[in-house]
This record gives sequence, structure tokens and C-alpha cells, in this order.
Amino acid sequence: MENSVISAVTLAGSVGELDFSILSLFLRADLIVKSVIIILLLASIWCWAIIVEKVLGLKKLNAGAAKFEQAFWSGVSLDELYNRTGAQPKDPMSAVFIAAMREWNRAVTSGAGDPTTSVSLSERIERVMQITLAREMDRAERYMTFLATTGSTAPFIGLFGTVWGIMNSFQSIAVSKNTSLAVVAPGIAEALFATALGLLAAIPAVIAYNKLSRDLDRYAGRLDSFAGEFSAILSRQLDERAKKEAD
Repeated sequence: MENSVISAVTLAGSVGELDFSILSLFLRADLIVKSVIIILLLASIWCWAIIVEKVLGLKKLNAGAAKFEQAFWSGVSLDELYNRTGAQPKDPMSAVFIAAMREWNRAVTSGAGDPTTSVSLSERIERVMQITLAREMDRAERYMTFLATTGSTAPFIGLFGTVWGIMNSFQSIAVSKNTSLAVVAPGIAEALFATALGLLAAIPAVIAYNKLSRDLDRYAGRLDSFAGEFSAILSRQLDERAKKEAD
């Protein structure tokens, strides 16, 4: 009985002397577990950088779209708005407008593309707007794949570090032939730390990806609606020009 009490006190003292801080867990880990921890930390930092950039970027895109829509529906002529916007649009919606107006002006100034006789002009304008819209959305959705990849793979990377840490614990037991907690605890703590980092990287990435994807889809719908409305306006102008020429 006395020997068991002494063993328990010794075990408690040896476990208590171990430092289980995050830095100590990292420093005690072997090369594989350290690599897993570094990868997960870098992935988490990069994910948060993407999240912040996308949140601020979407806010800026929506503000720019609202400003351009206000100018577009203010009653100003299309040519004046085109000249005011300039050759370098500041947001995707104005880029769609500039692309369509550039095609329109090219058809007006070209003898072969007279808008009063060209049946395919509306189709060309719509195609140009869709190409511009797709290019601008690709730019807005950049790095979203990394969020999806991190959200789906980070738990498994952390699990790999967990399995490796537990294997090291069993190897320590085999080498020391001692099953005390002092032998097993460091390896298990390192393993659980890798799992926690995997979840820390994956959970925000998944939540942010779902939220940002929904916001980007909503913004893409806004651009698509504008492109459809603008295409209808240009089609009406084509019809009016054709009627004037017919008269």
C-alpha cells in the first residue's frame, strides 16, 4: 500500500513537471508533427487573410454597383455616362457597361455594322457583356478555392498529425517499457494539439466559404440582371433607329 502511494505521488509529480503550453508542445513534437502544425497554422492565417479581403472586397463591389446604378438610372444619356466612366471602369458593373457601349459605338461608326441594319448586333453586345461578366466574377472569386480546400482537408491533415503523435506515444511505451502517464502524455498532447489546429483552420474556412459563395452568387445575379436590362434598352434603341430609317 505504501509503495503504491509513493508511486502515485511520484507519477503526479513527474506529470506536473511537464510543460503543456502550446510552445512547449510544438518544441517537443517530432519533425512530422511540427510540419503538420506549421502547415495548419499557415493555412489558417492565409484563410483569415482571404476572408478579410473578400468581406471588404464585396462591400466595395456592392457600393460601386449601387453608385453606378444610381448614375445609370438618373436619366443621363448613355454616351455621356460612357464618357464619364472612362476607358478604365472601377467596378464590374461599369466594366460590363463599358464593354457593351464600346461594341455599340464600334457598330455605329463602322459602315458594316450599322445598328439600323445589323441583326446580330444585339447578340454581339449580349455576348460581350456575358464574357466581361464572367471575367469580372472570376476575378472576384479568386482564392475561394483555397477556402474550400482548407475546409475539406485541414481536419484530415490534423488527423494525420494525431495518428503520428499517438504512434510516437506507443513507441515511447515500447522503448521505456513503462505505461505511466508521464510517458504517454506528451505524445497524446501533441496529437490532440494537431487535431485542434486542423479544426481551427477548417471551421472558419467552411463557414466563410459558404457565406462568401452566397454573397458572390447574389452579386453575380445583380450583374446579370443589369446586363439583361441594359441589353433590352439597347434593343429598343435599335428598333427605334430601324423605324426612323424605314420612315
